[in-house]
Amino acid sequence: MLRPRTPRALTAACAAAFLAATSAGLVALGAGSASAATTNTPLPAHVFAPYWEAYSGDDPLAESQASGDKYLTAAFLQTATKGSCTAYWNGDSSQPISTSTWGSDFATIQADGGNVIPSFGGYTADDTGTDIADSCTSVSSIAAVYESVITTYNVSRIDLDVEDNSLTNTAGITRRNQAVAQVESWAAANNRTIQFSYTMPTTTSGLASSGLAVLQNAVAEGATVSVANIMTFDYYDGATHEMANDTETAAAGLYSQLQTLYPSYSSTQLWGMIGITEMVGIDDYGAAETFTTADASTVLNWAESKGINTLSFWALERDNGGCVGTAGSDSCSGISQSTWFFSNAFAPFTSGSGTTSSNGFSVSLSASSGSVAAGSSTTATVKTAVTSGSAQSVALTASGAPSGVTVSFSPSSVTAGSSSTVTFATTSATAAGTYPITVTGTAASGTQSATYTLTVTSTGGGGTTGSGSLVNGNFETGTASPWTCQSGDSVQSTTVHGGKYALKVVPTSSVTGECDQAVTLAANTKYTLTGWVEGNYAFIGVSGGASTDTWSSSSSWNQLTLSFTTGSSGAVTVYIHGWYGQGTVYADDFTLTAG
Repeated sequence: MLRPRTPRALTAACAAAFLAATSAGLVALGAGSASAATTNTPLPAHVFAPYWEAYSGDDPLAESQASGDKYLTAAFLQTATKGSCTAYWNGDSSQPISTSTWGSDFATIQADGGNVIPSFGGYTADDTGTDIADSCTSVSSIAAVYESVITTYNVSRIDLDVEDNSLTNTAGITRRNQAVAQVESWAAANNRTIQFSYTMPTTTSGLASSGLAVLQNAVAEGATVSVANIMTFDYYDGATHEMANDTETAAAGLYSQLQTLYPSYSSTQLWGMIGITEMVGIDDYGAAETFTTADASTVLNWAESKGINTLSFWALERDNGGCVGTAGSDSCSGISQSTWFFSNAFAPFTSGSGTTSSNGFSVSLSASSGSVAAGSSTTATVKTAVTSGSAQSVALTASGAPSGVTVSFSPSSVTAGSSSTVTFATTSATAAGTYPITVTGTAASGTQSATYTLTVTSTGGGGTTGSGSLVNGNFETGTASPWTCQSGDSVQSTTVHGGKYALKVVPTSSVTGECDQAVTLAANTKYTLTGWVEGNYAFIGVSGGASTDTWSSSSSWNQLTLSFTTGSSGAVTVYIHGWYGQGTVYADDFTLTAG
């Protein structure tokens, strides 16, 4: 669960600004002389990017030069008032997004081989509704602000710090991800490299459900998240922590969550999406959560061995030992250390080249197979993802369909990171059989393919075959129909496994929230039902002509599978439900296949 926050013994302005900054971004800064910076230079594949407190009054170039840190995270950008669509540094109207606000410092840092990643949001903005995506209700206006930061400062990554109220503002979450998708399309069209990172609180075992829902929504809205950055501090769980060990367990939990969200990614790609932000010294909770100088070498060695993307800490202004025993100070770590100890300890992490040399993408399907009676149709979700470089336009086509089968895509072209619905339609004359159909994505960088195995059953045969199949198994129609559900259930777009929609099942103390769909299949035939679920006591099963079920309890998406054999009529009812009073269950991407 997201840990509570407690007030700190600081001025209101400092406390607000610090808590805003507790979410990290991903930035690059370097020291040196001023000359023209290379436009949109990508970050290294593995980058150490500590935070610079933009509200502190400290000069970013001076801090970079004094600490030796080439890369910095600049926190934060937010609106001056709730409801505004104009962002400023620290929400201060005297500090607009302009070269007059640190533009010269940022350019000098870039000229010396570093860079800056501006971070939007932070605790204060997220608490007061002044994060740009919570404040502004126009997606295009939010996107325009992000684009302004990119073009004004020639940066290649923007960080989005989401915590506190922003984790539950579903409208803001959707607007933010829709704006990210717009900016990524704009960047691709203008030959710019841009990445977005999300910085969020964590438990010692991974993101809480609210943080995971932010990433699930990003997938649903076609927004490519390059880095998921977790704040491995301020757990507020009453325990005494060994902070380096908890960093590793939190990241391992995040890895498993990302593996479910991005099933086509390799282990290297998944670790390469992860960012870690420590709070060096004694954090806000107190001495029970102390990141020591010894922890630094442990985390560095682990981060290098896993190949994570970003290593960071809060904050440059704290990287000194001037207040031993003090918790959560903005200006010192609270432990005995030399000045810039943590900057020097983490500096070796930065390595690897940027990502502009080549663009890559992947293509996958929400289901690898499906069964349909001749004369009917079935659908699947085509998922694309950016595997390197920038998002490209991907044209979708299909090959291998037999006579009587038509394959169509909606839409037929997507920006990598987005999804499309593929429909396999048959005629009554389509011959029964099993057909491998290749779905291909074509972009400037080449082609990627995935195979869908379509099984067509006959409509005749004296009752030995059925005339129906599972319909709307991925809920991409945006409604539950033809599923029949109990009151309180709905199709929603916030928590999804694939595509844009998933089913939300809401049990109460008196009902399980069951949704049913009656189907008529081939008689006396073995079938396999699969479905993706999330939540406590999530059941899927069949009843009627066959009877079996299976269930799981999980805070992340997991696939359930069961087999059954139809009776002489071929009729069964497929169902999903939760359990009495045990909480909401989500369901998505159901398939029913013969064999």
